[in-house]
Amino acid sequence: MTEAVTAAQEVVRCSLPETSHGSVEGILSRISRLNRRKRTERNYELCVCTVVWNQASAIREWVMYHAWLGVERWFIYDSNSDDGSDEVISELDFENYNISRHVWPWIKTQEAGFSHCALRAKDECRWISFMDVDEYFYFPHSSPYTGRNSLKALLSKFSSSSRSIAEIRTSCHSFGPSGLSSLPAKGVTVGYTCRLLSPERHKSIVKPDALDQTLLNVVHHFHIKKGYRYLNLPQNIALINHYKYQVWEVFRSKFHCRVVTYVADWQKNQNEGSRDRAPGLGTEAIEPPDWPQRFCEVWDTGLRDFVVTNLTDHSTGLLPWEMQYSFAHQVEKR
Repeated sequence: MTEAVTAAQEVVRCSLPETSHGSVEGILSRISRLNRRKRTERNYELCVCTVVWNQASAIREWVMYHAWLGVERWFIYDSNSDDGSDEVISELDFENYNISRHVWPWIKTQEAGFSHCALRAKDECRWISFMDVDEYFYFPHSSPYTGRNSLKALLSKFSSSSRSIAEIRTSCHSFGPSGLSSLPAKGVTVGYTCRLLSPERHKSIVKPDALDQTLLNVVHHFHIKKGYRYLNLPQNIALINHYKYQVWEVFRSKFHCRVVTYVADWQKNQNEGSRDRAPGLGTEAIEPPDWPQRFCEVWDTGLRDFVVTNLTDHSTGLLPWEMQYSFAHQVEKR
């Protein structure tokens, strides 16, 4: 196999991973063929597409929080997880969170997955957000959108008043372990409160009808048709909290996914400072002694305070994703 000079040149040549969900033919028919329905009136103002691998413990909090903000439909592309992610997705769908799971077993193909999802969701969704399960929209106190369904309300405004805007880009703040050595009991939104000072990236919400026919994207944003434009959302309106550097137990599981980003051979010391890789860690998953204190320049409790104030159940003191765990634990004890 020849080395890739750029990510766009990279081709993965390997056997399809084994899966318990059916034959190779069955998988390929689900992945490579789009069953496009006849276009009808779009049912949803806001949908979300994401790609996951072994993130079962993160999915529930992420879905329930963003459903509170107004997300109506979920497309989760599963890169051959074996940690029970499929069960979590099925449970949430049973609880009426309107989620579909799509098998996407190929490595390093997030861009292709997003292109596929853009086509798949086009007939159902007016806007589609492309984001990861460790990324959370946040509306600061200065924002006019601070209540329930606030993200949906923001997009409805653009739908009615700014037809030339096809992509809304939101800045991402990267959070560190925040002094923690173990998983935060009440979830990432409450547990992680220290971040880097300046935003590192952005993520986009797009109108699928306005995407360039090539569906080219670089994960963070798509190419859009001529005549349309993107908008950088002001940081006093909305932000994304990216819980990128969590406690070592979590980060270690994602280490090799990050360290292989945009290089032909991840074991070579190339591009080590990239914000998309694992800065300062080289190519070995060895926990630094000061890991809990890393990536901490500004203490930011904005989203934590927002979540505790708006989503806590007053009778139990639990957050929605905690209540499900508490119920399951009680059933097990019986």
